[in-house]
Amino acid sequence: MKTLLIQFKSLVMVAFVMSATSLYAQKAETPDHNYDLGAKINEMTITEGGTVVVATNDGLVGIKPGQNDLLFNFTDYGRVKPEELFYVPQAPYVIIGQTGFANLSTKKAVIDYMSGKKLFSTEDNGWKQVYTCDVMMPQNKLVVSGQRRADEKYASAVAVYDLNTGAEDYRFNLIDPTKVTMKNFMVTGRPLLLKDKLLIPTSQGILAKTKTGETVWENKVKNVSWMTNNLSETDIYAFAGTANGKNTRIYKINANGSEAWEDERKVKGNVSNFQILPQGLAVVSDVAGGDGAFGAASESKITMFSATTGEDLWEKAPKTKGYVQHFYIMDDGILFGIASGGINKISYEGNTLFKKPLKTGENILTMAETPQGLIYITSEDANIVNLETGEQIWNKPLKYKRAAAISSCYDSKNNRYLISADDELFAIDEASGEATTLAESKFEGKEDPTGVEVRNEGILLTSDQNMMLLDWDGKTSWHEYHRAPGKSAFGAILAGVTAVATATTAVASYNAANQNRNSLGRYTDRGQRYADFGDGMAAASGASIAEMLKRFKATAATENAQFILTKLDDGVGLVKINKDSGMVEKEIILKDKKPEYQVDEFGGYLYYKANDRTIFTYNLNN
Repeated sequence: MKTLLIQFKSLVMVAFVMSATSLYAQKAETPDHNYDLGAKINEMTITEGGTVVVATNDGLVGIKPGQNDLLFNFTDYGRVKPEELFYVPQAPYVIIGQTGFANLSTKKAVIDYMSGKKLFSTEDNGWKQVYTCDVMMPQNKLVVSGQRRADEKYASAVAVYDLNTGAEDYRFNLIDPTKVTMKNFMVTGRPLLLKDKLLIPTSQGILAKTKTGETVWENKVKNVSWMTNNLSETDIYAFAGTANGKNTRIYKINANGSEAWEDERKVKGNVSNFQILPQGLAVVSDVAGGDGAFGAASESKITMFSATTGEDLWEKAPKTKGYVQHFYIMDDGILFGIASGGINKISYEGNTLFKKPLKTGENILTMAETPQGLIYITSEDANIVNLETGEQIWNKPLKYKRAAAISSCYDSKNNRYLISADDELFAIDEASGEATTLAESKFEGKEDPTGVEVRNEGILLTSDQNMMLLDWDGKTSWHEYHRAPGKSAFGAILAGVTAVATATTAVASYNAANQNRNSLGRYTDRGQRYADFGDGMAAASGASIAEMLKRFKATAATENAQFILTKLDDGVGLVKINKDSGMVEKEIILKDKKPEYQVDEFGGYLYYKANDRTIFTYNLNN
């Protein structure tokens, strides 16, 4: 599990980070802000946008960094449970959903956690029950389906709302509530919002509606769970599970609603990746293994269909022997990596491009382009390989025992790659591929380095309680260790980490937000990855989205400092340590044997639960 956390460390905005004390530190026990939430605190989440959302016994509270007053205090539904909250990836919205006894009544609300505005609720917008509630990006719209109230004869309806204002764009009934019919138009999946119409998957088929509610077309493709389209919106692809749940049916729908293929296509398992290409349709589906000694192994299937006919274009599908962990579209074919180990590349005609499948260690943490080729880093080994042939560039892979903690970076000053695995720092010369052990990093407190970073004066290795700066030859310039206050002190408000959406996000949800996830990226530093991630949001408009983008474009508060929790003379506290000098720049004593807190590593704020209903905040940037 620790390895997985390291894998996603570059994408996680919020971290529990801890450190130390110094005689020269200036104590800062007085908080910058003090918030009385008026009810017992149950959970705290630092959102992608930097707003802190706190669940209390009374509802949901928003705290904006640096503001004196609460951003919002939503009490309409009373206590909100963790499973009733959904933070929309790459968008400034949290959706609250509560279901009553026997699912007879459903409450939904959407809050913009950057502005604090309640943009939608079932009560305010005339809904008795809501069946689906989907944010559409980059259009910045909300599509809701469900049952209207009694004054509208409990009509089954669909509505579209503008999330910039919360205003209703348009609404229409799926069937006329004044007419008796045996048909039940239950919405079965995520609608598809196009330029001039909305496609709604229902139990009776797909309906295409205009903004006025006029039915443009309808078909008999039933129980679709999600849909996607090509850029010109002339081709629609719909996905529906089979009755036994073990397979997926794929349909191609023409612009007029007719089925483009003579028969739908069926793939084993659930579709986890789908890409529309000039050469055809690339599909990855995950098949769960069987039980017992003779059960089939869990693995992914990769298929290429003709967009015109739907026929399978490959005589023989590539073997995966595991789940596809990485999937990238290249000019000459598809590059993929398997979670259990192995990398291969196949042409769009179905021919293997690598001379033989590349064997790697398990859990491929990194696959990225470099000037020399493809660099991969796993939990057991690393190498650079030729992207055309799969042949290794380094004379032999860098191998290490299966490491619990792995991090890497590029040292541009010395033209080398640096990989930290457990207690060794390896340096790989960019030109020759020669690997050497640059240093053995013996951290105290039974810790291994979890981060490696190139600084102006050398190489910084970090963990929760240790910081070590090495010179360019691997000699220790300084080493700071600040002992952890003990396991009892590592309190943490429940469900405190919100990660940036990653490539594991299901295709069925937020396909638009992940439209570039199948592109192989360059091996770049963390700050550039955040900036690239922000570029993915730029297609959407709105003040709150613009505010989120500023955060992605800004410099992280931890660029030049690390925060460590430790035992100080006056009690447990958090200290800010300079990454270049190792000196303590700030000290905050929490006076709590078991503090519950979170640090917004990107924004540079400490949120401390002072008591059951009060949160103190400290600006760590000063």
